[in-house]
Amino acid sequence: MAKYLLLKHYRGAPAPANDVPMDQWTPEEISAHVKYMEDFAHRLEETGEFVDAQALSPEGTFVRYGGEGRPPVTDGPFAETKDLIAGWMVIDVETRERALELAAELSAAPGAGGRPIHEWLEVRPFLTPPPTITE
Repeated sequence: MAKYLLLKHYRGAPAPANDVPMDQWTPEEISAHVKYMEDFAHRLEETGEFVDAQALSPEGTFVRYGGEGRPPVTDGPFAETKDLIAGWMVIDVETRERALELAAELSAAPGAGGRPIHEWLEVRPFLTPPPTITE
């Protein structure tokens, strides 16, 4: 089994087919989208392929170590994850092909008008530890 990150973006990916921002959806459209995501995760829990999923708030701050004392904090001018990353799902699957298959299915979550979004999801494998060499 290999773990993959299915990464949802607020922006930065190619425009989806149903490109209506979520803040313009009706409450019913948002509920349908969330239900699709929950049902998808539940199905993967049953197959043992689900690890974790989280939606992210658009709020966020850049922080870095700047020596002793208070770390510097900035809200730009760099592209920030709060502008880019909407949420993620971690899956644990047998093959890369299965990860791609699940990502394609997840991208069909309903959006405005109840039509599938067909959003682009970033699929990234987790790094695995290098093999242990024994002599």
